[in-house]
Amino acid sequence: MKLAFQDYISIKLHKTDLILTSCVKAKLEPFNLAPEQNMIMMLLWEQDGLYQHQIVCRLEKDKTNIARMASSLEKKGFIKRSHCQDDRRSLKLYLTPCGKKLGEEIIPIAENFNEVVCKGISKEELLQMERLLEKMNKNVQEFL
Repeated sequence: MKLAFQDYISIKLHKTDLILTSCVKAKLEPFNLAPEQNMIMMLLWEQDGLYQHQIVCRLEKDKTNIARMASSLEKKGFIKRSHCQDDRRSLKLYLTPCGKKLGEEIIPIAENFNEVVCKGISKEELLQMERLLEKMNKNVQEFL
């Protein structure tokens, strides 16, 4: 039996992702921050002074895209990139005072957004969703 367009799980996930991303984009726009740039900032607000390659691994993004976003964040004054003394090819990313202050404004918005998105969903349901997404990711990797 052929699935209808709206019955494909990939379509359902994509639709949800578009809605979430659109909302995040609108919330971040006044701060001159794109959603993908915000992911880098969230990691740095959690642990300042990460190597650029650590961010590549954590976000599972292409190193060129991370370098481009880091450059943009540096131009905006939110971070400072610094070459490591023992390996000049490695870059560490540090929050500037402006970047730290930005976190004081963005983190509460992100936490509130997470609460709104998860409203009415139990901890067990969230854990189940995480397990299901992990299974889907594993299935896709096996498919490739």
